[in-house]
Amino acid sequence: MTPADLSVVVVSAGRPEALHRCLLGLSQLRHAGCEVVVVADGAGQQAVRGFADRIKLLSQDVPNISAARNAGIEAAAAGIIAFIDDDAVPEPTWADALLEAFVDPDLAAATGPVLGRNGISMQWGPMVVNGLGQDLETGPDGPFRDGFVRKLQGTNMAFRRDVFESLGGFDEAMHFYLDDTDMAVRVGRAGLRTEWVAGAVVHHGYQASARRTDDRVPLSLFDIGASTSVFLAKHGRGGDVTAAVRDMEAAQSSRLLALARRKKLDAAKMRGLMEGLRDGLAEGRARSSEVPTLGQPSQDFLPFVDVDPPTPVVLSGRPFQRMALHREAARLVNDGQPVSLFIFEPTPRKHKTQFTNGGWWEQYGGLFGPADRREPRFQMHSFRARLAREVRRISATRGIQVGGDTN
Repeated sequence: MTPADLSVVVVSAGRPEALHRCLLGLSQLRHAGCEVVVVADGAGQQAVRGFADRIKLLSQDVPNISAARNAGIEAAAAGIIAFIDDDAVPEPTWADALLEAFVDPDLAAATGPVLGRNGISMQWGPMVVNGLGQDLETGPDGPFRDGFVRKLQGTNMAFRRDVFESLGGFDEAMHFYLDDTDMAVRVGRAGLRTEWVAGAVVHHGYQASARRTDDRVPLSLFDIGASTSVFLAKHGRGGDVTAAVRDMEAAQSSRLLALARRKKLDAAKMRGLMEGLRDGLAEGRARSSEVPTLGQPSQDFLPFVDVDPPTPVVLSGRPFQRMALHREAARLVNDGQPVSLFIFEPTPRKHKTQFTNGGWWEQYGGLFGPADRREPRFQMHSFRARLAREVRRISATRGIQVGGDTN
């Protein structure tokens, strides 16, 4: 398969800076040719500066992620349609890994690793889910427990177009939350094959939104309640729905209590959030499932990038060189050159990785500290040896040629 077989749909609301960073990351996918469909609110439409003539841009007038994804599907022209959140960035080999998996004509849908805010630890690995919305961690290949199907993570999932043509689109009664899980259950119960693609890696930043602050304090739980009611009405038959609701409420209450202990919430806000959750549960019970029929694409294929980007350049240095390294990284990125920058300080500090707003990958931490959190807390390395080790660790997903030039 070629990149021209892949459309990437990005839904964005209230996060223009994050959307721009996501598009920068997509522009550095290792092979050119994928198309990008952005469904955004007014702020997001202003954020696509520099990309507007290379993307399919649709308006999101009402905050409904399922409706926005369905609009993206209708505009997408490729046979494989992938989804990534606006506050996420793919590793450069993400599209290659997905397309390699879909060479198998029997594969209907796929998902892959989602890394958390430190850019190294797993936020979501391989999981399964059942009709009560209960998640379990699992191995990448199963077997799955009875009643469970592979969970497809909304910020990193891909489908054959004909899945939507046969099963319908995302359920628009789920304005936010469980929309991806609903689709996973429908795919699994239809007996369609899914796959965990370990090389299709996405970094997810959990940016602030209308529903949460930047440090993940919820501002509203209404949509979580409403979508839970819709989901359970569709898929919970034969299970203890009452217990599932009770468990969900308890989980949300525990989450809020933990935030209160960290002085992120007070008692009044906790009560208000739980009341909003219960209001959502009640409102969701009155909603009818709305799964639209989706057919052939409405627009021709539009390549996002026409020319493959060069092999990434590796820059490295110490904290006192940071400003100069940032200037050099920015210069290279502006010239179309992908960059991976490593900054090591003489400490055992844990490492973090991020894709910067300037468009380069940056890993920073202690020369003697762990990157992978399973490593020893203190390690002895020379600067050169540590750089070589970290380049090897990320080379497969970053598209770096091991043994190439480093600076």
